[in-house]
Amino acid sequence: NLLQSEIKGVESLISEYETLITQTEQEIRENEEEEACQYEKFCERVRSMEERGTVSYWSVLFDSASFSDLLSAMDFISEIMDSDQKVIDDLRALREQIEQKKASLETSLAEQQSAKETLVAKKSELNTQRAAAEKVLAELKANEAQYKQVLSEMDAAMERQQAEIVRLSRELAAKNGDTTATLGGYIWPCSSRYITSPLGARYTGIPGASTNHAGIDIGRVGYTTQAVAAKAGTVIISAYNKYRGNYVVVSHGSGNTTTYQHLSSRSVSVGDYVAQGQVVGITGTTGVSRGPHLHFEITENGKIVNPLNYLTNYIKGW
Repeated sequence: NLLQSEIKGVESLISEYETLITQTEQEIRENEEEEACQYEKFCERVRSMEERGTVSYWSVLFDSASFSDLLSAMDFISEIMDSDQKVIDDLRALREQIEQKKASLETSLAEQQSAKETLVAKKSELNTQRAAAEKVLAELKANEAQYKQVLSEMDAAMERQQAEIVRLSRELAAKNGDTTATLGGYIWPCSSRYITSPLGARYTGIPGASTNHAGIDIGRVGYTTQAVAAKAGTVIISAYNKYRGNYVVVSHGSGNTTTYQHLSSRSVSVGDYVAQGQVVGITGTTGVSRGPHLHFEITENGKIVNPLNYLTNYIKGW
């Protein structure tokens, strides 16, 4: 989950700030202790000078027994002055260092607070998402029995329809005195070769959609793509069904049929003879469907067979 990953990142950032703040506070304490120590030494030096009195260059001059003594005394005074100046410079440097660290500390504290506020906002957003997900899950569980009932009814209805398709195909063949049928010889029922769902068991996530797919779904079609007869035959069904939507069934002999479902419109009627490649309808998304596609089925000898056994050069999209 992206949001959870972002929360972990912010928590890590807050922890880094915590370490930096603790380190900076420790450095400030050490600098302030050193500053206090240096300042105390400087104060002792000043008190000592006050107790002894200010060094007089004239006294040094007149008290010197020789020029060599004078130079030695002057060097001593210079060393004292240099030492005092170094203490003052060190104190100033320490004070600047302390002020810089305090400014850095304030920046880190402000940035950490901002990160904490971001963390609170993201956790609130995550809780909102979780609540929404739990609500959806509760609704799904509450409707689970209803969905199962719908699927059961749909499967039963599809079985009845399939039996009716086989019956009509055999009845037509018997009427025409044609009790045999050739197998195979199919062409693609539309211009697309992109298969979004193959034949067999599947999970769709769509209430009412078949979980035992009796054909193939061909995607990358719109609302203007032509669906054509995969093989010559006679139309035995051209109708609308709440599951199949607009659909057409063409018989190719006793128990042999092709089915074209979810059409936006149908171009043929029951009893029409269609040549191979003739338009039977326009693709769409009628019935139980997630989007425009062509559901295509083949039945041979009354049994569903896999269209991909005959249709080659397809693109796998599942």
